[in-house]
Amino acid sequence: MTIDRDAVTVLVPTLNEAPTIQALVRDFVDRGYTRVLVVDGKSTDGTAALAMAAGAEVLVQAGRGKGNAVIEAFREIRTPYVLMLDGDGTYAAADADRMVAPLEQGVDQVIGDRLGPATRGAISPLNRAGNYLLNRLFRLAHGRYLADILSGYRAFTKASIDQMTLAEQGFGIETELAVEAVRNGHRVGVVPISYDRRAGTATKLNPLRDGYRIAKTIYRLARMNNPLFYFGLIGVTLSLVGLLVGAFVLYEWFIGIEHIPLTILTVLLIVVGIQIFVFGLIGDLILSFHRETLDEIAALKRLQERAK
Repeated sequence: MTIDRDAVTVLVPTLNEAPTIQALVRDFVDRGYTRVLVVDGKSTDGTAALAMAAGAEVLVQAGRGKGNAVIEAFREIRTPYVLMLDGDGTYAAADADRMVAPLEQGVDQVIGDRLGPATRGAISPLNRAGNYLLNRLFRLAHGRYLADILSGYRAFTKASIDQMTLAEQGFGIETELAVEAVRNGHRVGVVPISYDRRAGTATKLNPLRDGYRIAKTIYRLARMNNPLFYFGLIGVTLSLVGLLVGAFVLYEWFIGIEHIPLTILTVLLIVVGIQIFVFGLIGDLILSFHRETLDEIAALKRLQERAK
């Protein structure tokens, strides 16, 4: 690795991570990563004081939730590179060099992949299955497979962060970071990492509830990144419901029973479904044109820079 470690800010969002934060900060400092920024969500167990004693700079976040912590930290960081990880001891400082190294080769964002065979014992079968489904849903909705979109171990260039528009306040921030990478055409690298069970602190994630929220976030963010998927799914669903109602109406008509209101509902569902699907097609065409325009503008800027 040739990136100067002083050019990297290690960002650690925390909330009540007293059992692990001090050892984590010291491990990074001992490895030469002296710029450690702990963003504390108003912990009640002394996390902030322990992090500061270990050599970290501590920023107490104004808002609530991991997403707000990341957004607030991104506004403050000025170094060319950012390495982000959770403070619960599940991610290792030993992987830091491998995470940051691809940034020097032109990669904009690096995702630490926790889902390899080596980490099988640290992730429950339910969580592993949920990650598998959410990663496939992300590929379907946003057109790219990024291996582990929910990983909390990420590395970024500051330039790529400045291009992102982030708004997720909670655990959906990892999903939004992946979506923004796709939307902005960033080069994304994937690095296999180690992953350990949480030690000393209880998990803040509920697999079913938070899995549903993340799936909803993936779908909602597709509205701007893949309108054909977003509107197409609504349109196809409405049309299928209309066809099912229509099949019932047709069956009843054959045996001599008329359902005028249901007939009207059938027509409305199918027509509205088709219209929404067409909205998706139009949105996809507009988005394609927008991306082509941005590519042409970027190409012109490169030509101007070469001319100078």
